[in-house]
Amino acid sequence: MNAHTLFTPCMRFLACCLAALSISAPVWAAEPAGSEAPASGPALAPAVAASAPSDAASAPAAPQRLDDRIQDVKGDVIRLNRDLLVLEEELLFPANTQVAVFVSMDVGKMFELDSLQVKLDDKLVASYLYSPLEVQALHRGGMQRVYLGNLKSGEHEIVAFFTGKGPHFRDYKRGATVKFDKGTDPKYIELRIQDSTGKLQPEFDVKVWQ
Repeated sequence: MNAHTLFTPCMRFLACCLAALSISAPVWAAEPAGSEAPASGPALAPAVAASAPSDAASAPAAPQRLDDRIQDVKGDVIRLNRDLLVLEEELLFPANTQVAVFVSMDVGKMFELDSLQVKLDDKLVASYLYSPLEVQALHRGGMQRVYLGNLKSGEHEIVAFFTGKGPHFRDYKRGATVKFDKGTDPKYIELRIQDSTGKLQPEFDVKVWQ
């Protein structure tokens, strides 16, 4: 079964949900300006007056119920979109060939990351420029996935090039490399930037998670 066969029913359901959102809004018909209701005699006037308060009390309930339904449909659409993304990842990157590369930073006082390049088997697979906010997120313990792809089983080599500002705000460019074996399980690789207080300079290494 291919990805198109699986995605088509899901996308049709998603389209139906979006259509339901667009047509669920109430339509209020206005009475013509000059129109008058036919007279039904004085005996009906008290009944009409008595029913007016109950109608006014029930009027706010209908929009509230409609709003609840719209919120429920929105929640269903969000969950469906999340499931579609997971399904897409599983179809495009099966476990037996999947490899993912992450970036992390420890402290980061001795190095301010500007850009990163990643090569797998001498092929450029990722190139990224960092904003100050993204660097702050890494300083706070965040981990960024910079690459997700497929590799056949066997031996491979990953090389990462880090560019930024080092000690005393000097231009700094360093590389880190490691060879690893890809089996039938997913492979997760972490590119780590760490401060070396002993050497008073940043260190870069590659950790392959088993």
